[in-house]
Amino acid sequence: MANQLPISRLIHVSVNLTPAGASTQDISTLLILGSSTVIDTFERIRTYSDIAAIASDFGTSAPEYAAAVLWFQQVPQPSQLSIGRWVNAAASGGLRCAPLASADQAIASWQAITTGSFKVAVNGAAAADITGLNFSAAANLNAVAAIIDTALAGGTVVWNATYARFEFSCTATGATSAISFLQAAATGVDISNKLAGRSTSSGAYVFQGQAAETALAATTLYELNYGQHWYALTILAAVDADHLAVAPFIEATNTKHIYGITTQEAGVLVPSDTTNIAYLMKQLAYLRTFTQFSSSNAYAVVSALARLLTVDYNGNSTTITLMYKQEPGIVAEALNSIQVNALESFNANVFTQYDNDTAILERGAMASGVFADIVTGTDWLALNIQTNIYNLLYTSVTKIPQTNAGMQLIATQIGAVLSQAVINGLLAPGVWNSGGFGQLKQGDYLASGFYVYAPNVDTQNQAQRAARQSVPFQIAAKLAGAVHEVSVAILVNQ
Repeated sequence: MANQLPISRLIHVSVNLTPAGASTQDISTLLILGSSTVIDTFERIRTYSDIAAIASDFGTSAPEYAAAVLWFQQVPQPSQLSIGRWVNAAASGGLRCAPLASADQAIASWQAITTGSFKVAVNGAAAADITGLNFSAAANLNAVAAIIDTALAGGTVVWNATYARFEFSCTATGATSAISFLQAAATGVDISNKLAGRSTSSGAYVFQGQAAETALAATTLYELNYGQHWYALTILAAVDADHLAVAPFIEATNTKHIYGITTQEAGVLVPSDTTNIAYLMKQLAYLRTFTQFSSSNAYAVVSALARLLTVDYNGNSTTITLMYKQEPGIVAEALNSIQVNALESFNANVFTQYDNDTAILERGAMASGVFADIVTGTDWLALNIQTNIYNLLYTSVTKIPQTNAGMQLIATQIGAVLSQAVINGLLAPGVWNSGGFGQLKQGDYLASGFYVYAPNVDTQNQAQRAARQSVPFQIAAKLAGAVHEVSVAILVNQ
C-alpha cells in the first residue's frame, strides 16, 4: 500500500476532559462516638449501611448497637451511619494481621503444624521467640488463636471471622503499649507469614496504645480528619461536662455540624431547675445543639436525628418539621402540661403522649429556640451554593471573567440552588420583612421566594480587582416556615 499522510498533519483535534465537580459536605450522616474497643485507635471510624453489620461487629448488647438500632429503625430509613471510637479510658496497642487467604483459613493446614513459631516484641520489650505451637487438635481458627494466646505473655490473640484476620492486643494500656509485626523465630515452623502478621503482609498494621482522651479531644480529631463525611454527632456515655465542652466547638467549626444530646435528668421537668443540661445549653443560646429528654432510653436523640437527616433536599416538597414526627423504638413519655411546659421553656425536646392515643415528638427546637429544620435546611442551602460556585470555577475550561457577564454566571449558580429550595419547600414566596438592598425594599413581595443582588463590577476598587475578587453577592431568602399550632374560633348562632 502506498504511503499516506495522516490527516492530523493538517487538522489536529485534542480532547480535554473537564474535572468532575467537587462534592458537597454530607449532611445526611450521623457520627456516633462510643467507647467499645471494637474499633482500634488506628482505624478510629467505620461507616455502616445496615444494622446487621453493626451487630456483627459490636454484638447486640453494646451501646453502639443500642444507639444504631434507633437510627435504622426510623422511617424513612437512613442510608448510612458512622461509628467512631472515643478513647475515654487508656487503650492498648496491638497488631491487626492481614485478612487471610482461603488456603490459610483451612483448618487442615493448621492441624499439620505441631512446632509452630514466630518472633514478636510486646510492650517495648525485646522481640522474643514464641515456639512449640501445636495445632494438631485445633478444631477451628478460634482454637488456633487460643493456642497462640496461651503462649503469648503480655498480650492476647483472637480470630475475627468477620474480617478474616488474627488480632493481637497488649494487656497493658497507655501510650507505650504496643505489639510489633511478626518475624520468623530461630527454631520451629515459622507461621508469621501464615498469620499474615509480617510488615510485608499487605493489609497488616500495628498501632500504639493511647492515653485516655476527653470527649472534646475526640471530637476535634473527628472534625479534623473526617469532618466532611458527617453532619450530626452524638457521644455515648458523655456527661454534662463533656456536652458543655463539645457544644461550643460544634458551634465554632467552619464545617457545618449539629450536636445531639439525650438527657435523663428529671430536672428538665421542673420549671425552676437551673442545673439540667437543657437549661445550661439554652443560657448559652447554642444554635447547633439539640437536646431530647427520655426517661427510658439514653440514646433517644438518635431517632430524632435520623428523621431530621433523611430529608432529600433534591426532591419536591420534601422538607419537614420535627414536630409531630414519630420515634420508633422510643417509649413515649406520659407527662402533664406543667412538665411539658418546663421542657419547652428549656428548649428541650420530648417524644410524648397525647390523649387521643397518639404520641409525637415536640417541639423540634435547638437550644437557642430556633427550629432544627431551619438550621439543617439553611446549612444545605449554604453548602450547595458554596459547592456550585466552586464547581463553576473549578470545572470551567476558561476563566470566569471579572465582568458583569462573569458575575451573572455566578448568580445563575446561586439561583439554581435557591430555586431547588423553593421546590423542596424550604423557601416560598412571601413579604420581605427585613431591611432591603439592591432593588429590594422592606415590605416588598418576593414572588420567587428569593432575590439575588450583585453590584456592577465597575463599583469595585482597584485592589479588589487586582486580587481577582468577585463583587459581593447578597441573597434575600424567604423561609416557607411550618405550622405547629392552630387556633380555631367557632361562633354558633341559634
